[in-house]
Amino acid sequence: MTEIRHIVFDIGKVLIHYDPDLAYRDLIADADERRWFLETVTTGDWNIEQDRGRSWPDAEALLVADFPDHEPNIRAFRQNWHKMVPHAYDDSVAILEALIEDGHDVTMLTNFATDTFAEARERFAFLSKPRGVTVSGECGLIKPDAAIYSLHARTFGLNPRHTLFIDDSAKNVEGAKLAGWQAVQFTDAVTLKDDLKRLGVL
Repeated sequence: MTEIRHIVFDIGKVLIHYDPDLAYRDLIADADERRWFLETVTTGDWNIEQDRGRSWPDAEALLVADFPDHEPNIRAFRQNWHKMVPHAYDDSVAILEALIEDGHDVTMLTNFATDTFAEARERFAFLSKPRGVTVSGECGLIKPDAAIYSLHARTFGLNPRHTLFIDDSAKNVEGAKLAGWQAVQFTDAVTLKDDLKRLGVL
């Protein structure tokens, strides 16, 4: 196993566990509408627009133009997105905080648009702890485009062979591997801890 000198992680479920359905059960009463909304807005078109570098208001406006019948729920998502996120960090965040405190070189790669990430950073102090962040929305690319991983490696002087990438998306993990990184898929905190032990990081 190649020595790991850098750890790169994606903001998604690696940082924060959430159940979007729970937060929107009261907001969107109809189950079918809630399912469409979560698939299309929360994890679909919204993320793609942000990956393309759209600001939060611009991404919202584009979605409203495409789906005018869903406008109230789309606007409610922006106003209430933080309710999906617990304000207490879970075990996976504790693991990553411990890595940082132990002196591991940790950076972050996120598909948030810049203004979205700024809002998240205001809410969650942990997001200021990694030594650097690459926002894929700033370069208008959509993961797993290899150029995103290359940009991140160049920006922070990382050697992909000695870099471990952690992401909840199998597609992104495979993309990172194709770019020459070591990578593991995040599913839960216990598995993450086991993976880090196996790789000699913990």
